[in-house]
Amino acid sequence: MLSKLRELLIGKTLKTEELAGEKLNVFWGLPILASDAVSSVAYAGEEILYVLIGVLGLMSYKYMFYAALCIVILLFILVFSYRQTIDSYPNGGGSYIVAKDNLGTIPGLTAGASLTIDYILTVAVSICAGTAAITSAMPSLLQHKVAVAITMLVILTIGNLRGTKESSKLFGVPTYLFIFSCGVLIVTGIVRHFIFGYSPAPLYPIPKAIGDITLFLFLRAFASGCTALSGVEAVSNGIPNFKEPSQKTAKSVLGLLACLVLFIFGGLSFLATIYHPVPVTNVTVFAQIAQQVFGKNIMYYIMQITTAVILVMAANTAYAGLPLLLSLMAQDGFAPRQFSQRGKRLSFSNGIIVLAVAAGVLIILFKGDTHLLLPLYAVGVFLSFTLSQFGMFLKWHRSKALGWKHKSFINGLGATVTLITVTLIGITKFLHGAWIVFIVIPLLVYFMLKIKNHYNKVVEQIKLSNNQRPNIGMKTNNDQHVIILLGTLNKSFLKSLNCANSLSQNVVAFHVSTDTETTEKLKKKWKEYNAGIPLIIEHSAYRDVVGPLMNFIESEDRASKHGETVTVVLSQFVITKWWHNLLHNQTGYFIKSMLYKNRNVAVLTIPYIIKE
Repeated sequence: MLSKLRELLIGKTLKTEELAGEKLNVFWGLPILASDAVSSVAYAGEEILYVLIGVLGLMSYKYMFYAALCIVILLFILVFSYRQTIDSYPNGGGSYIVAKDNLGTIPGLTAGASLTIDYILTVAVSICAGTAAITSAMPSLLQHKVAVAITMLVILTIGNLRGTKESSKLFGVPTYLFIFSCGVLIVTGIVRHFIFGYSPAPLYPIPKAIGDITLFLFLRAFASGCTALSGVEAVSNGIPNFKEPSQKTAKSVLGLLACLVLFIFGGLSFLATIYHPVPVTNVTVFAQIAQQVFGKNIMYYIMQITTAVILVMAANTAYAGLPLLLSLMAQDGFAPRQFSQRGKRLSFSNGIIVLAVAAGVLIILFKGDTHLLLPLYAVGVFLSFTLSQFGMFLKWHRSKALGWKHKSFINGLGATVTLITVTLIGITKFLHGAWIVFIVIPLLVYFMLKIKNHYNKVVEQIKLSNNQRPNIGMKTNNDQHVIILLGTLNKSFLKSLNCANSLSQNVVAFHVSTDTETTEKLKKKWKEYNAGIPLIIEHSAYRDVVGPLMNFIESEDRASKHGETVTVVLSQFVITKWWHNLLHNQTGYFIKSMLYKNRNVAVLTIPYIIKE
């Protein structure tokens, strides 16, 4: 029943060989990996006005436009910088890989922690902003905004669990509808004002000015509007998601992203100077502009619907980026190994689920309020920007590769500007909630180091050398079939082999191949070690271990079909600290539960204690 429901929701299991077909081209990659940056324009201008309008009144629109221009300039600096990151790091990982390779482990983990927080907040902020757009058009839903947000979160999570290709088509079309609608809004708004002389009164009264512009006030406004740049790094993080040539595709998407943000953010900021929207709690600035340009007609509601959808779709950037980032960190040992495994639809489903749960907790804790979440948002984004740019700057200086001077200048400029920006954001937003991020990032880095330390201890304790041989003297004359399920060649396998040899002389090792590179390494190590028993390798197209194992047990050269018992030997780590169990995938438990259903199979679990 559960398997049928799962298949209905996320689809049939895909073969590993179908991974290439799940990758994105430019047309579908743009709405998935650029949706966060494109959608941020729907609330970035409003955040600038929130800072300015209470002090400057009518003059706030002029300085809002200046702040928007500064943000656009910063955008293009980042785009040029990240193009160089794409060229240098084709396997993705973005800021995490760049900082770890060039600045060291701690800066790399800091960038990884910053990106993790950024991606979780991207989902929470995007969905809350989408909810705000819905409640602006339908105020009766305002009291249920948390429930609306959680519902959209569940739908988005299920869509992404269906796989990258399917989610891109499912969620890509609404993104293009939003882009088209924004284009119509900007062109219509400008034409009506400058050609037909249309100048409607503001929908809400503009506060009277109580002060003048100051450098600090302008910098606060600039820092608030920098949320428009969230998602720029996602393209360089997610290069493996693109079709070959993946680097060229990623750079094309990055360039289109910059043009779209320039057009939409710049256009909406310019419209704000004409139509004078006022930030209020129940109607967004974007909705006010649409109402003034179109009136409350069908086009207004189309704008609200597409805005709500794109704001929710912006979370797709995080769904594409964070699971891939966690998989890279898991391969390096800084995150639980489970994050490196692909799910039934070839997506990193464990990362998707964790992202959804974390974002859901934030939505509930902050009651679905975008303005409460945004101060936490930009710090992590720009901290990862800064570490990435400094890492690339050092890379060029150390390598002295062709063209290193102008490349280091671009990354050096990016590092300087983003460092200034993150400092401004940290200072101006610290008391508004950014202090939480400054606590959470070091905590995440600490836990990542603890995870790595645990894995290092495990590897050290189970590492098998060629002089540690199986106890051949224990072999019996019994010809009962014994199968040792082999994942990696280590001391726990040696213990299992000694036990199997004491049971029978008919012992084989059985390995299920779900990754070609890993299997080739195992075959080489097995040949060097010469364990004295046959190694059987079966490829699993669907990354399933139990199915190929049962097929092997029931095959012609096994005796189980004649009613004889086959013994399957499983190694199991015994962990002394409870939380360390979370770092191991517990595959043995699932295999045992399936094998227990077969009356002709006996399961023998061999414990191997990991000491701390």
